[in-house]
Amino acid sequence: MSITTPNNPNASHILGIDYGESKVGLAIGDSETRMAFGYGTLDNDKNLLQKLAEIIEEENISKVIIGVSNLEVRFPSNSSEEIKSLKLKADGPRSLGSSVSKLTGVEVEYQDEMFTTQQAQRNLIEKGVKGIKKYDDQEAARIILQSWLDKHE
Repeated sequence: MSITTPNNPNASHILGIDYGESKVGLAIGDSETRMAFGYGTLDNDKNLLQKLAEIIEEENISKVIIGVSNLEVRFPSNSSEEIKSLKLKADGPRSLGSSVSKLTGVEVEYQDEMFTTQQAQRNLIEKGVKGIKKYDDQEAARIILQSWLDKHE
């Protein structure tokens, strides 16, 4: 799938990412139309970075926006394993962002993703989409990217 901007086929695009432990939702938008669209879902596996690099090149991506949780997590004082687990989950999107930036040279920014999956599922239900779990990650990525676009008008 390739995205083109009607008035400017050479326009650069922005990639939105909803990072998950098993799946990564993708959305693409651009600063000209100020609209984000679901792009797809990738497995979060050893090939993730390479697949993202290919998409970044193919779609002329100039910036990547990754959803992160802005919740302050209060760690239990006596459970180092729980702390490590929560820290790894929180570090996932930022670690991905750092790796994407190093591999591709593309600028990476972060956007609050609180409740985007729930909002994505509600949106899909309202649209009558069957198989919500198949599309909720890319819809969450679309919401993350659209929020970023709206803030940067």
